[in-house]
Amino acid sequence: MPLSGAGALKPFVEKNGVKGNETALLSLPADKLPGQFVLRFDYMEKETSTPYPSERYFFAGRQNLELWVRPKAVNNPDSTYFQKDETENALFAEFSKENGKRKSQLSVLQNFLMNYDRASSKLYSLCEDEYEGRRTEYNRWLDGYISSHSNLFASTTFKFQYVPQMLFSGSERDRLENMINHYFDLVDFQDPLLAKTVDIKDWMNNYVNLYGTMATTTKLRDSLFTLAGQRAIEKAKSGHPLLYGWMVDYFYKGYEGFNITPGIKMLEPYLQDPRCLTTKRLEIEKRLLGIESIRPGVVAPDFVSKDVNGKSVQFHNYRTDAKYKMVLFWSADCQHCKELVDKLYPWFLKAGGKSLIDVFAISVDFTDTEVKVWEEFKNKLTEWKHFRPTGGINSPEASSYYILSTPVMVLVDAKTNKIVALPDSVEDLEKVIKQ
Repeated sequence: MPLSGAGALKPFVEKNGVKGNETALLSLPADKLPGQFVLRFDYMEKETSTPYPSERYFFAGRQNLELWVRPKAVNNPDSTYFQKDETENALFAEFSKENGKRKSQLSVLQNFLMNYDRASSKLYSLCEDEYEGRRTEYNRWLDGYISSHSNLFASTTFKFQYVPQMLFSGSERDRLENMINHYFDLVDFQDPLLAKTVDIKDWMNNYVNLYGTMATTTKLRDSLFTLAGQRAIEKAKSGHPLLYGWMVDYFYKGYEGFNITPGIKMLEPYLQDPRCLTTKRLEIEKRLLGIESIRPGVVAPDFVSKDVNGKSVQFHNYRTDAKYKMVLFWSADCQHCKELVDKLYPWFLKAGGKSLIDVFAISVDFTDTEVKVWEEFKNKLTEWKHFRPTGGINSPEASSYYILSTPVMVLVDAKTNKIVALPDSVEDLEKVIKQ
């Protein structure tokens, strides 16, 4: 499985029935190279045994690889090893060892400077000078190391190890803003191979987390994450189109996951730029259309579900004494959905159940495995109306509500069928109802 790109973590080649002491040949597609990959084994002691899953991460470039493996000890160097002249993975192992030693002393000095309470002391001043000297020395060593191994893809991942300028004086907020302002100083956005590394995601997660430490409310978090995205995309915009597109994809997935509407709206201008090679263009356009179409004040899309007796129930025509109807798009096989439902259902019962809200729980489960989990789960939620349309998340029902991920709650006025709110959580739902 590739670790990056549009098909990340999806198998593109498989071999079945490989026996002990046998050799299997796997060919990696040229468009995936160079890159980082996962080799997964589903190992069975006997044909009747339950498969034992194990995974080995590795780099692949121009060189053919030979790998000797004991699947149950796939990450043990005594049981798994490449041929003696292998370059990419050997370089990564060598660098990781040396880099750990060189960076450890920088970390010691940084921790001291961040936590020492006498910034005006001579000792503090000496440590600042020592830190800056070591930082410069480390970055110079990194420059040379990367340059001398520039023919190998693994060296691309080392570029995320650069240590940018750090300001230790001033308030904690001053230091944080300095880290943000200099975060991208030493990374070359013209290098398209950066988008094929796994490390770029961790590196960007660290950047976003700097903004997250300043968030004290959900509204402020959404504002800060939107600002983080705009700044990062503008940096990447002047670089290679692949990195520019990767950055848009990265923030879209984050905004979608946290349901940050301002962030998704911020992405709209970049879709008009032909240089932006985003792989999420259609999803973003659909989401933007959904933001305009599914919002408080508009009539909720109609659909037909089934009751427990298999009788058709039209959402708009459904009459109830409850003040609200709620459409919940969810998947019993989705962890976020489970967490929401585990809070929502007890709250629903405590708040008065169907006397307050009639819940139409629409499952987007599709595969046989997902449907089985849904069948078991929904039997515990007896006070809700359950419906699983054909097509899952691609069903007409999900499409009419512009559903791209789950869970999604749409609170609707029971008399007018107009959308009242799109709560993100049980707490949000409770606030809306109490207004």
